[in-house]
Amino acid sequence: MQARSKQQEWRPEAVVFVGLQASGKSTFYQQRFFRTHVRINLDMLKTRHRETLLLQACIEMQQPFVVDNTNPTLAERAKYIAAARAARFLVVGYYFQSNVGESITRNNGRDARERVPPKGIAGTAKRLMLPTLAEGFDTLYYVKLLPHRGFEVVEWHARQE
Repeated sequence: MQARSKQQEWRPEAVVFVGLQASGKSTFYQQRFFRTHVRINLDMLKTRHRETLLLQACIEMQQPFVVDNTNPTLAERAKYIAAARAARFLVVGYYFQSNVGESITRNNGRDARERVPPKGIAGTAKRLMLPTLAEGFDTLYYVKLLPHRGFEVVEWHARQE
């Protein structure tokens, strides 16, 4: 999904997802980035140390990657954005429409091992800050989950909800 003109040099892509748990982020990764980008996901890696090691490896190898976490605050997003920009990555953000009630409903349909306590979803919602280009994103997109695991993706212009 890297946009570039003929005059631009190729730059690896760093994708940062933003959104509540059960808002469709991992499914979106599987559908759109599985074959091209390494997935950096704290649920899978279990520790920040492992996450940092994988991020550093992607940066050093110029390997496109997706940070598939909730990333609700500017501070949480900043470490990925800063590292990627320093290595001349194209930084792309995807904000997933985040509705607490809908996320809890989808979460309840998950396998028991993957469920997040509703208080966790509500807590993330309280900390959720909308992303902006000023954070260092080259491009931002708004993602809306559609029925039957589909997605509508539009370029971010302002608050979309």
